[in-house]
Order: sequence, then C-alpha cells, then structure tokens
Amino acid sequence: MVTTEQASRNIVDFRPGDTVRVHYRVIEGNRERIQVFEGLCIARQGGGPSETFTVRKNSFGVFVERIFPLHSPKIARIEVVSRGDVRKAKLYYIREKVGKKARVKRAR
Repeated sequence: MVTTEQASRNIVDFRPGDTVRVHYRVIEGNRERIQVFEGLCIARQGGGPSETFTVRKNSFGVFVERIFPLHSPKIARIEVVSRGDVRKAKLYYIREKVGKKARVKRAR
C-alpha cells in the first residue's frame, strides 16, 4: 500500500490515448535493473494513492497489457512519447481493433 507521503512525487501529466514509456524497476535475485514498457495508455482507474493506469503494447505480434500503480516506488519514471486525441476515458474498444484501425489520432 502506498501512503500519501509517497504519492506526493511529481507525476508527469498523461491521459488515455497517450503513448507512454514506463521505466519500471525489476529485482532479479540480488540485482536490480530498469525495464522499459512502452505502449498506449488505455485507461486510468481510481484516484489518490491507489490510482492505476493500463498500458497496452504490441510485442512480436502479441498484444500485452500491464496495469501499473501510478504512485508505486518501483516506477523510476514515466515519459510521454506522444499525445493522442481521443474522446473516451477508457479505450477498451482498441482491444477488438486490428492493424490501422487500432491507431489513435495524434493530438495537435
């Protein structure tokens, strides 16, 4: 559980439809490394210290979705690669789209 003191880190402003790059700390045995997960943010849920966001990416032809706690201490940083122009807060309809139909318009 994340407390409000930990949640006060400065979080970059991103919304569903944006392509984000999440730098996530992974602990393997006794060493720690940063793993990058880049994809389309399709949802943000909750609020406050327990807020989460879902990122969807294509990995060798297989789509992978991962849910990250926004205020997790394991997230090193979040970068916004590009802004998307969408009208919905939850982009779950993207799951059924294939190819060019799964694209999101770029914001100006």
